[in-house]
Amino acid sequence: MPIPATKERPGLKHKPTTLCYHCGSECLTHDITVGDKLFCCDGCRLVYEVINSNGLCNYYEIQQHPGLSQVKPLRSDKYAYLDQEEIASRLFKFTDGNHAIVILHVPGIHCSSCMWLLEHMHRLNPGITESRLNFSAKEITIRFQRSKISLRQVVELMTTLGYEPAISLQDAENIKKEKPSRHRIYKLGVAGFCFGNIMLMSFPEYLSGSNDLGEEYALLFRMLNLFLSIPVFFYCASEFWVNTWVSLRRLILHIDAPIALALLITYGRSLYEIAHGMGNGYLDSMSGIVFFMLAGRVVQERTYRSLSFHRDYKSYFPIAVTIQTSAGTTARSLHDLKKGDRVVLHSNELVPADSIVTEGTAYVDYSFVTGESEPVMVPEGKQVYAGGRHIGKQIAVTVLQPVSGSYLTSLWNHYAFEKNKTDEREQTSFVHLLSKYFTWILFALAGITTIYWWIHNPSVILPAVSAMLIVACPCALLLAATFTNGNLLRIFSNKGLYLRDAAVAEQLSKITHIVFDKTGTLTDGVTVCADHTGEFTDKERQWVYNCVRSSNHPYSRAITEYMEYHPPVQITFWKEIPGQGMEAVIDGQTIRIGSAAFTGLPAADHLPGTVYISIGEKRGSIRCTPRYRKQMPETIATLRGTYQVSLLSGDRAQQQAQFTTIFGNKNLLHFGKSPEQKLAYIESQQQQGAKVLMIGDGLNDAGALQQSDVGITLSDDVNNFTPSCDAILDASKFDRIPAFIKMAQAGQRIIHFAFIISILYNIIGLYIAVQGLMQPMIAAILMPSSTLSIVLISTGMSAWKARRLKL
Repeated sequence: MPIPATKERPGLKHKPTTLCYHCGSECLTHDITVGDKLFCCDGCRLVYEVINSNGLCNYYEIQQHPGLSQVKPLRSDKYAYLDQEEIASRLFKFTDGNHAIVILHVPGIHCSSCMWLLEHMHRLNPGITESRLNFSAKEITIRFQRSKISLRQVVELMTTLGYEPAISLQDAENIKKEKPSRHRIYKLGVAGFCFGNIMLMSFPEYLSGSNDLGEEYALLFRMLNLFLSIPVFFYCASEFWVNTWVSLRRLILHIDAPIALALLITYGRSLYEIAHGMGNGYLDSMSGIVFFMLAGRVVQERTYRSLSFHRDYKSYFPIAVTIQTSAGTTARSLHDLKKGDRVVLHSNELVPADSIVTEGTAYVDYSFVTGESEPVMVPEGKQVYAGGRHIGKQIAVTVLQPVSGSYLTSLWNHYAFEKNKTDEREQTSFVHLLSKYFTWILFALAGITTIYWWIHNPSVILPAVSAMLIVACPCALLLAATFTNGNLLRIFSNKGLYLRDAAVAEQLSKITHIVFDKTGTLTDGVTVCADHTGEFTDKERQWVYNCVRSSNHPYSRAITEYMEYHPPVQITFWKEIPGQGMEAVIDGQTIRIGSAAFTGLPAADHLPGTVYISIGEKRGSIRCTPRYRKQMPETIATLRGTYQVSLLSGDRAQQQAQFTTIFGNKNLLHFGKSPEQKLAYIESQQQQGAKVLMIGDGLNDAGALQQSDVGITLSDDVNNFTPSCDAILDASKFDRIPAFIKMAQAGQRIIHFAFIISILYNIIGLYIAVQGLMQPMIAAILMPSSTLSIVLISTGMSAWKARRLKL
């Protein structure tokens, strides 16, 4: 028999513990077995039996303990709403009555063994014909036969396997995700093919020099080049024509205008020279401009398809709720919920709309809406608000108004959500401001050149001015920004910061004021115990330890880690009352652990974050506090040296003393702020001239994130729910925030340096062009070399700076 896996338990005393064969969790009992394999619960055992009975045990050879505690208790009627055709049909991407296709988001996917198991679901149930997993997006596409398996059974099978899908209200709207366009890729391919061949067939005439290439061969190569240039000019360059036309109609000089003009002049002069037998023109330069510009825009278009930067409450709310009627309980779509409906809420379910508690006592966690981490007790007859999570026993609430009229929804009616930050960034971008002046300066030089040659030699006007417009194209200027920002996006994403677009990097470099949310941002959601009161014997501590280790509450887990390891004891009675505490009987003694009132103390004595203990007449307490993010104090201290740093929290000021030490000034701490007050604070700072970076994590931060110049959402899982933002930061990379900002600033300096190099190339080209000496051979060398040098400088210097910053 193999030796069971063991691990050391933290604490002052240690004891080897047996690990579950499926998920790797500690086995509290050795009674759940299959052969010589031990399991922590019946759920893990069931998953193993399903896998084993279908001959899929290679699953465990791919990765040890692949379950990773994915399996959770499933309420039998949790997905009963999927039996309703009206609700299920909203999730189908396709159905013909029997065959159906559904795409589900599965946050629990984490490794290759997850993919292996989920893509073999057809062997677990013959009704599933195919399942394909998009690992980066954490989405699974399932094709199944409705005559053999229902959508509810598909979802319950996935949950049984430990991969419960996240089905939200947004899924019911069946909004098609905007797929990246392939047209630009096709255009790039066509432009690259034509550019390469035009350049190749131009070399014979370039290199023949004074030697005659032969009229028939020269004409053949020119005609072939002309034929290859047609798709480049009319198809590949179409977006430059469209953007220029639209901007001119709006009386705006777009960055594409000088590019379109350069293409038009280049193509027109080439046609003229070929028609009159003067040469092969500048078709290679024209196709090169299009190819390199499209290549830069493809790089700039690169984005993170698995991440969504535009999310609201619909991504978090359930698709349906349980309604009580005179005929019993039934499921109803959240869209159809109306005033007066009586909704049944189970533990850990969201309050779907502003309601009145009509049965039972609610214990509501509003951290998702307000940031306040302490649950609120709401008795019968009192109001609960949409977005709160009920953590107690089953209750019933009566809806006061539909979802669209709730307080939570009103957060999205603020004018801050009406503005388009992307368009604003483009209008104020350094690149676009420079390109506007570049265009007018170029036209001015062209005018001066025309006047000069009109006086001295009119025959030089056409070749000189057209050559100026061909050579002085802002392509290299744009590519400097495009490739530098594209490389920044790559560097940031590799280190856990995902920007919505390249313009965010420019805004990040201008930041002067950084605002942090507290709960979930500066703290990581894990509770730790700081100190305790009360004199208890070793045996009594053993009782407390065994009592709390049976609970999954965050405070219970914190106390378990805080106390020394104690051997198991026989528990005669144990009961947990959500929102109040737990009660147990051990050796005839009653132990109560929870709130002050629950343990027999006056309710007024209760301090937030404190767990009270009573054993008979003895009293004690343990203070629990949220755990700081990795190197959070050091990170704040680093930022304080350069930027104004402040705290903006919806939580109470119970940790004000600790955060005053970290931030250095009590006046920089703002507690108890509502979502509207957070947004107003950001707006007030901007009115004083500050460029504000807001870093938050919850829906209550959505307004502030949207109002700020740059809004970064911190997430422990970048594929999970995050509010609308400009960037998503992997929470484990919190300590890299100073380096990210420095890298963004360095990126702008690199762009400025590349601009200088590009301008030098333009000066050289213009010096030759204004004299009417620009030849196709010179243009063919000058334009690609300037482009390639800009690309190498921007990418090389940004990579070097990233290594210096250890990114």
